[in-house]
Amino acid sequence: MLTGLARDGGLYVPETIPQLTLAEIAALEGLSYEAIAYRVMRPFVGDVFSDDEFGDIIERAYAGFGHAARAPLVQLDQGHFLLELFHGPTLAFKDFAMQLIGQMFQTALGRKGDRVTIVGATSGDTGSAAIEAFRGLENVDVFILYPHGRISEVQRRQMTTPTESNVHALAMDGDFDDCQARLKDMFNDFEFRDGVRLAGVNSINWGRVLAQVVYYFSSAVALGAPHRPVSFTVPTGNFGDIFAGYIAKRMGLPIDKLVVATNQNDILHRCLSGQGYHKGQTVPSISPSMDIQVSSNFERALFDAYDRDGNAIKQLMDELKAGGFDVSQGAMQVLQSNYISGRASEEETMATITATLKSSGELLCPHSAIGVKVADEMRVTGTPMITLATAHPAKFPDAVEKASGQHPPLPPRMDDLYERGERVSRVPNDLAALTAHIKRHLTA
Repeated sequence: MLTGLARDGGLYVPETIPQLTLAEIAALEGLSYEAIAYRVMRPFVGDVFSDDEFGDIIERAYAGFGHAARAPLVQLDQGHFLLELFHGPTLAFKDFAMQLIGQMFQTALGRKGDRVTIVGATSGDTGSAAIEAFRGLENVDVFILYPHGRISEVQRRQMTTPTESNVHALAMDGDFDDCQARLKDMFNDFEFRDGVRLAGVNSINWGRVLAQVVYYFSSAVALGAPHRPVSFTVPTGNFGDIFAGYIAKRMGLPIDKLVVATNQNDILHRCLSGQGYHKGQTVPSISPSMDIQVSSNFERALFDAYDRDGNAIKQLMDELKAGGFDVSQGAMQVLQSNYISGRASEEETMATITATLKSSGELLCPHSAIGVKVADEMRVTGTPMITLATAHPAKFPDAVEKASGQHPPLPPRMDDLYERGERVSRVPNDLAALTAHIKRHLTA
């Protein structure tokens, strides 16, 4: 958890996936979100935290959410449900993992009296969630790289308006893949990494994935699991949220379909359709959190698809640096047995926002609309489909208003966001300049 990226450049995964019996899954029905989170995650935690410590961490993590159910389900249509994951402090699904990670970091570091430097890269939501989760904590400095001019104003202001001196927003020249690449470079610069005690909270952090497994269980049980299977559609760019669903399935949750929904930057859909994983140009869209060509958590899916052969994955990642790779036939069969996929164009996304408001009264953000559009194509009668609503529509007001005619208001607790002063540093796409900036701004 504290390390993030492994020293050989790879990602951490559990050696084995703990199993929940059907009786244990059925016993989750009617429990609070926090109680479900404890039961789902506890087998992975081992002796890192005591039972009481871990329970307290979970309670603190979700105390600031704006809905008593934390992740409520809303029915859109017969057999189609929306899982609202935007009731956290920054109005995006990233809060479920980041608030938990923040409390786990603080507990672990406070126990040892240690301090770390967290550097993250964001396409919009991870950064604001990280700054919100870690601001003011005593043992952590946080620096978040985001692509200058390529995120929504709400996303930017959520990162640039906190006043605590331990959090820093860095507007970097380039796109999100550039930010993510410089972040990996920092982790691979061992002199810098060790000198500042570098830690990561990007979606590559296993703790982030683990926290997201919980809402697959809470929502599925609410719709009758494990006595009947459910399907999930996940709008995703970095593959972490859908990979959490795969882990839930491996733990024993009866999931029928895991559907990957992409925007016009559809490298995941192309790959899962058998066309290989080949980078193209990232095209800015109205769903900027999905404007990604290098989906970092897809590496974890490939690792299992290649029968956990680390050398094979290292070779694929080397090929990716040169532009891309083809997936072997056997690995492709494994991927297609676990995931199906679809895409939505900009026009289809806008049309889905319009149509969903008319049919159900639900106002969707562009990312959630991509999920709903693809889910409608993949749904089958008799199996409930749950689409993950990954962000509040107010995070993307211009696109939502253009599609719906309605300007989505921010929740009351954030209604002064546009009046707050901003604090941000513009930085070049250059490793030496970035590391020098971070060293200059560390807490003494």
